[in-house]
Amino acid sequence: MSTIVSVLIVGWTFTMVILLAIGGYFMFRKFLKRLPKEDGKSIIDWEEHYINKTLHMWGEDQRGFLEELVEPVPELFRDVAKQKIAGRISQLALERNKSTISEDVIIEGYILATPKRDHKFLKKTLHDKNIDIQPYLPLFEK
Repeated sequence: MSTIVSVLIVGWTFTMVILLAIGGYFMFRKFLKRLPKEDGKSIIDWEEHYINKTLHMWGEDQRGFLEELVEPVPELFRDVAKQKIAGRISQLALERNKSTISEDVIIEGYILATPKRDHKFLKKTLHDKNIDIQPYLPLFEK
């Protein structure tokens, strides 16, 4: 009986150490993004700045399209991913002096803000919506 209890204690300890390490990793990443850069603002501060400057440019259709694009992201991380992508889209819109957020800017911002492994789903979604991906192929290659 004591062997079973010992194995359970060791197994539980091992499980807790792994779960704490995973949680610590994600907390540390968030902490690094909150650290101010040379300009005094952090990555998250800049994302919020761009989003706040372009709130009036987002329509319901654009918000719905962005929601559809971040759908494959696990729900736990979806808000963070959506903020990062929306920040990049807003930055592009401001740099190009757009008056509204267009579908082109959303697609380009999504491509630039996400890793290559997420582009497969974007291509599938664009194909389902009958949107030509030819203009975006150079962005997929970067």
